[in-house]
Amino acid sequence: MPVVTNVEDLRQLAKKRVAKAIFDYVDRGSYDEATLRANRADLELLTLRQRVAIDVDRRSLRTTLVGHDATMPVAIAPTGLTGLNWADGEMLGARAAERFGVPFTLSTMSICSIEDVASAVAKPFWFQLYVMRDRGFAASLIERARAAKCSALVLTLDLQVQGQRHQDLKNGLAVPPRLTLGTFLDVLGKPSWALNVLRGKRKSFGNLEGRIPNAGSLSTLSQWIAGQFDPTLSWKDVEWVKNLWGGKLILKGILDAEDAKIAASSGADAIVVSNHGGRQLDGTASSIRALPEVVSAVGGRIEVLFDGGVRSGQDVLKALALGARGALIGRAFLYGLGAMGEKGVTRVLEIIRSELDVTMALCGLRDVKDASPAILRR
Repeated sequence: MPVVTNVEDLRQLAKKRVAKAIFDYVDRGSYDEATLRANRADLELLTLRQRVAIDVDRRSLRTTLVGHDATMPVAIAPTGLTGLNWADGEMLGARAAERFGVPFTLSTMSICSIEDVASAVAKPFWFQLYVMRDRGFAASLIERARAAKCSALVLTLDLQVQGQRHQDLKNGLAVPPRLTLGTFLDVLGKPSWALNVLRGKRKSFGNLEGRIPNAGSLSTLSQWIAGQFDPTLSWKDVEWVKNLWGGKLILKGILDAEDAKIAASSGADAIVVSNHGGRQLDGTASSIRALPEVVSAVGGRIEVLFDGGVRSGQDVLKALALGARGALIGRAFLYGLGAMGEKGVTRVLEIIRSELDVTMALCGLRDVKDASPAILRR
């Protein structure tokens, strides 16, 4: 096994191991991928201030995220098709996050179901909700999340209409994976991935099985999503979800100051500044560029979380410096899972924790909660 020192090492391992259609689903973005690239580039442009001769012994990374204790200001983001990167991937990810002491978010479009993941962990996890055209089904998902004792509901707002992801169409991505000459040749070269996924509890969307017509016979993933997700989703529906759920509510996909002000008045507990990982509106602002104006717009009325391009502890600290309470990791989590399964997820969390701890010290901080714009160079 090669020495793994950073998230990119795990990305390279996952690329070698995971079927191309699944890896590209994780790795790529929408249209020309300008926003996908900007998420990383704009994080890299931020410069940290190195400070010296400051007592940085006894450092603390502990915080709270949406009212729950966390060992560091990081949560695992909701990701679709997770269990096709590694068998039972959602269960393994939730277990690794629980052991590490950070939140795990299960996607509506997961392979393992809410009930599968609940059976794998002892502590509550977060559940991410997509509102489908069938509101009765959305209500049933909320009820199942409540029955599983999920500690927060993450309502995604930025996928009413799906941005086209060229590579998924070229790969003919379908769930379950569709066998073509191209995929057959790819799987022949990835036998460990194929055998692993075949051993998994499920091979299709666990939360949708037996509930959505034709969910098992879609021609392409994007085509199916286009027919199921509800383009009429509005702030009235946010209120409906909030009342039906009754617990901690997080609104994901806020990128604009005006939307942030509405969200802060909605009664939700937190927002996630996010452009869906560069997978929706291409050409929009990077998440890190949008973060300060969103933080300013809400004025402390609602907790602000962040995602988009996070690959290191340095990235996490930069987001905290600009006002985020914590950062969500999606691709980084999936690279670790695809490379090494549960051990890979743990390794990603270890890498980010170590990088965050060292970076804090070199910036003159002892407590992660003290991160502010003062640690960034103007």
